[in-house]
Amino acid sequence: MPIYPNIYQTLLPGPIVELRGYLAACGLRGRLYAYLNYNGPTGTARDELAEGMLALALERGALTPGQTIVEAVSGPFATALTLAGLTAGHPVTLVMPEDAPAMRQESLLRLGAQIIHNPAQAGPCRRTGAGKRPPPPRRGWYYMDWLNNDDNPTYHRRVTGPALVRSIAREGSSIVDSIVIGVGSGGTITGVGETVKAWTNDVRIVAVEPYESQALSSGLTGSHGIPDIGFGLVPGNYNSYVVDN
Repeated sequence: MPIYPNIYQTLLPGPIVELRGYLAACGLRGRLYAYLNYNGPTGTARDELAEGMLALALERGALTPGQTIVEAVSGPFATALTLAGLTAGHPVTLVMPEDAPAMRQESLLRLGAQIIHNPAQAGPCRRTGAGKRPPPPRRGWYYMDWLNNDDNPTYHRRVTGPALVRSIAREGSSIVDSIVIGVGSGGTITGVGETVKAWTNDVRIVAVEPYESQALSSGLTGSHGIPDIGFGLVPGNYNSYVVDN
């Protein structure tokens, strides 16, 4: 068994499993599969994304070793970015609403992040910090900008999308007729959608957003209880042309 320098070296594309028990319990017909991607330190898909975006930024020279990273976020990606950044030797500064949950802020501070507060605002963006612009960057800062940074969908074009295409192709293209993806930053559905559509038009790409916050479909937004999706805006990374429904 190999010894890895850190946990991020073990985060390969996740497995795809058939949810037969769930399908039966819900009385649903057909076949249902899930792409499992939660083996990182936070137990969310954001671990691979944070590490991948850092690697891509270093690859193109936008991020230099030891450079401070700044991002406007307070949800799961904030934790994932803090851990990935500090593991790679990058100080992390997070911009979030002043009324972000105290326990979350305390946890991020203990992990080593620095926090800059923006005034609290009404609306669905307040819970995640999404859509809030950080203050003018200090000299030497790297602004991640995960909602608009093409490194986000590029990671999924290189990793998640090809993993799904290989699995579908191996089992036969008729095994999957739709891929359903919750939309937060827009990177997953764009990267996966573009990869799948370049391979076949027989698989539909379906975007999911909270009923209470329909920024993608109707433009009407509001508060909801689903974490990490439905930020109340259309992220710059979102490519509507690869979305069927």
